[in-house]
Amino acid sequence: MESKEPLWKNYLSYLFEWHIESRSSEYNPHLYVSLKKGRYQLSTAHAVYSFADLYSNFGDTFQLLDWEAHNIQRVLVLGLGLGSIPLLLEKHLGKDFQCTAIEIDEAVIGLASKYGLPSVTAPIEVICADAKAYLAQASQQFDLICMDVFLDDTVPLYFEGQHFLEDLRDHLTPQGILLYNRLAASKADTDATASFFKNQFLKVFPGGEYLPLSGNWMLVNKEGVFKQQKAGKTTKR
Repeated sequence: MESKEPLWKNYLSYLFEWHIESRSSEYNPHLYVSLKKGRYQLSTAHAVYSFADLYSNFGDTFQLLDWEAHNIQRVLVLGLGLGSIPLLLEKHLGKDFQCTAIEIDEAVIGLASKYGLPSVTAPIEVICADAKAYLAQASQQFDLICMDVFLDDTVPLYFEGQHFLEDLRDHLTPQGILLYNRLAASKADTDATASFFKNQFLKVFPGGEYLPLSGNWMLVNKEGVFKQQKAGKTTKR
């Protein structure tokens, strides 16, 4: 999972962050890859898009998920980053899953292909498309959907709407799991996420819960997703 940089640079990256490469695009004017703690990190001006196996919002969530109770084979990832989510999934599922990743930004896909995806050995199909357009035309259902779409530190307004949430629901298998990543780094972020959860998310997923994380909430479509001994960490509002 560590980078392909020289060993000395990997070691020093535990002391300070190395800049590796910058790019800009129509969707992300400020994309930069850095080396931190021996891993490649993809960031924008105000947000971290990806951080190998240290991408803690999904990493911590996956640690709590009851994998043995769920037969997860087909996975949809909305928002690729450098490929942290597929990498973390492989850690828990081995190679026994098929992943489709949707990413609108060709620059992000290029960086992922260079710095992240070579570490993933499980089958992954990367599609350059708008998540909205993909869900509108796709017919396949998935056992797990990981919603991680941001433009910098903002979720585009459409992805908070009822129609998009219904599309997510319709693309889940009957026992499928939705993990919807939301910011909660400040009081304003937390209030906005709490409002979204209460006023939009629960209308489409009435059995939904959220998992409070460090700087994020992970919204979940139903109860019983996490290991029994950890279930108290999920909270309805």
